[in-house]
Amino acid sequence: MLRGRRDRRHRLGLLIPLTVALILTPVQFFVGDVAARSVAEDQPVKFAAMECVQETHTHVTEYLGGRCTDEGVKGGIGIPNLDSWLVGFSADTEVVGLDSVPPEDRPPANTMLHLAFDAMVGICCALIALGLWFAFVWWRRRDIPGTKWFLRAVAISGIAVGVAIECGWIITEVGRQPWIVYEVMRTEEAVTGASGIWFTLGAVVVLYAALGTATVLVLRAMARRWREAGSAAEEGGGPYEPAPPVAAGGER
Repeated sequence: MLRGRRDRRHRLGLLIPLTVALILTPVQFFVGDVAARSVAEDQPVKFAAMECVQETHTHVTEYLGGRCTDEGVKGGIGIPNLDSWLVGFSADTEVVGLDSVPPEDRPPANTMLHLAFDAMVGICCALIALGLWFAFVWWRRRDIPGTKWFLRAVAISGIAVGVAIECGWIITEVGRQPWIVYEVMRTEEAVTGASGIWFTLGAVVVLYAALGTATVLVLRAMARRWREAGSAAEEGGGPYEPAPPVAAGGER
């Protein structure tokens, strides 16, 4: 659509996923909020690492961005009491800190965890804002926003979703350390001793590299064919359109 293809098919192809995203993104935000509270209750040390809470106390400040240090967050934007309120709906809620366990039982790379958590939440908030933009314009004009900035934001949102998913996996897998089962089994106890791991990993990497390369080549070939049939596409048809039915007299 940024390149000028604004026919019914392209508009419908964008309208359907935007409508689904408008409905499901706030639901995902709510699910994530419930999950974060569950982490604070069931895996408090992991939550402390995510939020860079060094000492157990109440009236805990929520920090946006910044670097985690033993003295607290450096360079972040602090919002007083918000972390305690998010955990227990009250500034008096006590948030467990990293000082509750020995250093060997704390997750590593707290700054990475903190920034990954902030990025995940921030991207979700941005996607909700994008959905509200779409909803407002649709309510006013029954159409997708026509500005190129909206289409650019939609294009970027696809990449942003992938980044948010990866940030979620960083929080899950790095934040669980050093436990593979929280307070039951340590990661070092669960590492497999099986041979051939590197061979299997190499085979999977080669397989997915081949599939990815083939996908790119096929999509580029399809795009080239579409551009070469530009005149037909502008009239409503295209290289991947079904052939129109043949009339009784033999004419289409």
